[in-house]
Amino acid sequence: MPHPLASSSGRAATLLPVLAVVAGIAAFSVMDATMKAASLTLGVGTALLLRNVFGTLLTVPLWLAKGRPTPSRNVALFHFQRSCVTSVMAALFFYGLVRIPMAEGMAISFFAPIIALYFAALLLGETIRPRAIVAAVLGLVGMVVIGADRFGAGEYGVEAIKGTLAIVLSAVFYALNLVMQRKQALLAGPVEIALFQNLNVALLFALFAPFYWTAPDAVSVTWTVLGAALATIALLFLSWGYARAEAQVLVPVEYTGFLWAALMGWLVFGESLGIGVVAGAALIVVGCYIGTRPTQNDT
Repeated sequence: MPHPLASSSGRAATLLPVLAVVAGIAAFSVMDATMKAASLTLGVGTALLLRNVFGTLLTVPLWLAKGRPTPSRNVALFHFQRSCVTSVMAALFFYGLVRIPMAEGMAISFFAPIIALYFAALLLGETIRPRAIVAAVLGLVGMVVIGADRFGAGEYGVEAIKGTLAIVLSAVFYALNLVMQRKQALLAGPVEIALFQNLNVALLFALFAPFYWTAPDAVSVTWTVLGAALATIALLFLSWGYARAEAQVLVPVEYTGFLWAALMGWLVFGESLGIGVVAGAALIVVGCYIGTRPTQNDT
């Protein structure tokens, strides 16, 4: 019979990474709203370039305070590889998000955690437990319920269809990003990850800037600075959490992002919420509970 203190310690060890990832997802979701606002004015490329430039400037002082941790050649290469995946994922996602409502875009993207479970097994050697599959399926069903509510609200034009397809493709890269995030968190600290991801992504977008650059105004700069701060905070939380728990435990928590996306879509862009949102959110919460609940073996 496990000792009560050991059980309590095991729950805390599982709960803290989950709470860190919840906070990270919340920050990323609010950042999505700021970047959608900036992208509508500047275009996706310019908005993402500015966000990562400002993000680099924000993380340099943190990096210096941490003693300037420098990655080895192999770790630096992995930082760059994940930055490439992140760049494609972000460009596709925001291309889609400026064409459809936020909650709708998030709903479409949420088949990514299902794919991520299998990426985790393939790339990290994790064993997929039945409860993780049940959690992911419940979350997916919640997304289907929400999607049905959203899709039934009106007809889609060509731009909306293009946006939907872009987000579907983005979700595949997002699934790979989730698993790479877990591996990266085991190789480097949160500050190092945040700095090199911001820097690498900024460099990648800068290479193509002559093809899309739009001069920003004060309002769009404000949106991108806020987006950079939120993205940096999110990276720090997610890196810390993914270094301390398995990907399949944390992946279902990604579904909470929809709740934040729905809220920000309503507050910033006036996007309405239907009864399907409530029903789908309930399924997501149940799925997250099942996926993050520690088993006896975990403790």
